[in-house]
Amino acid sequence: MLGVLINEKERKEIEYLIKREMDEILFDMKDERIDHIVKRSMRERYQILFSLFKRVAPPKECLKYMPAKKNISRG
Repeated sequence: MLGVLINEKERKEIEYLIKREMDEILFDMKDERIDHIVKRSMRERYQILFSLFKRVAPPKECLKYMPAKKNISRG
């Protein structure tokens, strides 16, 4: 286990970066040209990002990015 001390400005920056990355994955998941194997990797990455996001974001924001079955579990 690792611990990190960050200030509020850094926390907001981390939150912003993770949100942008998750938004991009959600957008790409809708692209029918992307192979299902690649989408599976994207879903795994999203799960990792979301677990990090839960640590820095307020609960209300987390609800917006909670993996939805139609967005994330199917490719």
